[in-house]
Amino acid sequence: MSRAGAPRKSARPTDPVTASPDPASVARFRVDLVAALGRAVGPVEPIALAVSGGPDSMAMLVLAAAAYPGQVIAATVDHRLRRESADEAAMVAAFCATIGVPHMTLQVTDPCDPRDNLHDWARGQRYALLKRWSVGQGARLLATAHHADDQAETFLMRAARGSGVAGLAGIRAHQRQEVSYPVGDSGCVFDVFPIDLIRPLLGWRVAELRAIALASATPFVDDPSNADDRFDRTAFRTLLRATPLFDPRQIARSATHAAEADAALRAMERWLWDTRKVAPTGVDAPDDQSWIDMAGLPRELKRRLSRSAIAGVRDVNGITRPDFGDATNIESLLDALESGKSATQAGILVSPKGTIWRFSEAPPRRTL
Repeated sequence: MSRAGAPRKSARPTDPVTASPDPASVARFRVDLVAALGRAVGPVEPIALAVSGGPDSMAMLVLAAAAYPGQVIAATVDHRLRRESADEAAMVAAFCATIGVPHMTLQVTDPCDPRDNLHDWARGQRYALLKRWSVGQGARLLATAHHADDQAETFLMRAARGSGVAGLAGIRAHQRQEVSYPVGDSGCVFDVFPIDLIRPLLGWRVAELRAIALASATPFVDDPSNADDRFDRTAFRTLLRATPLFDPRQIARSATHAAEADAALRAMERWLWDTRKVAPTGVDAPDDQSWIDMAGLPRELKRRLSRSAIAGVRDVNGITRPDFGDATNIESLLDALESGKSATQAGILVSPKGTIWRFSEAPPRRTL
C-alpha cells in the first residue's frame, strides 16, 4: 500500500509572501467552491488542495490561498513515472513556501500491475494518497483542479463510447467519500472518516486559469502527456480546440444536466433496491447472493440494479478479477436476461426465473 508519510501537522514557513490574483477572480472562486461543496466553509476549516504543478492547479492554489488565507494546505503526488516529476513537486513545494501554504509531497510506492491500465492505476494511487493525507492533516475537504475543458473532453469521450446517463455526467462537482485511517499509536486500529471531494473549477476555462497563473507570477509546468497523441483525450482536446462550434462551457453544462438526472435515477435505484431485493420464497436472499424482482422496470433501472448487484456479490465473495466498474459494458448481459437466458459477467452468474434475477458467484470453468 502506498503511504503518504505525512506528519499530523505541516510546518508553516515564516514571513509568507502573498501572491495576488485579481479580487474578482478570488471572489468568483469562493462562490464556486461553496457551490460545489453545498455549504459554507468554516472560518478555521482546513482546505486541502491537490496541486500537480500544472497551470490549472497552480491557479487554484493562489486563488484558494487568497480566498481562504491561513486555511489552505497542499499536496503533490509524485507517481515516479517521469524523470521530471520530482523536480515538479519540488517547484510546487518551493512556491507554497513563498505564499505561506503548508505542502507535502506524496510518493507512490506500489508497483503497477501489468494487467492494469496505467492511467487508471495512477489515478487510483493518487486519490488514495491524497485522501489519506487530507484526513491525516485534519482536513475533510479535498479540492482538485478539474476545469470546463476537462469536463468537455470527458463528455465527448464518453459520448463517443456510447455511455449512458451516469457516464455522460462526467466529472462530479462533489463526491462524499470515506477514508480508512489509522487511529491511536499502534497503527493497527483503523477508523472511517468522511471526506468531501470537490471540483470548484468546473465552470472555468483552462485559458482563464493559465492567465491567472501568469498574471500573478505563479510558476507552473506543462505536462508533456497532455500533447501525447497516443492518448484518446489528446485527440478530443485537439477536436475541441479546432471546432469553434464546440463550446466547452456549454458541453460542461450538458454534463451537469446529466449529473442531475443521474442523481434522480440513483435515488430511484436506492428505493428499488430496498423494495425489490427478495428471494423467490419471499425471504431475504443469502448474503453471498442477490435476488431482484425486475418486473415492469425500464432497462435503465435494470442496468443500475444489475450493476449494484454484481458489485455487491463480487465484494462479498472476494472477487477482484476481471475488473468491473461503472464504465463496464453490461448490454450483452441484459440482452440475454431479457430473453430469459442466464449469463455471466465479471465472475457473477445471473439467472432469470420469471421476473426475478438471481446474482451469484459463477462456478469455476471446467478444464480438460
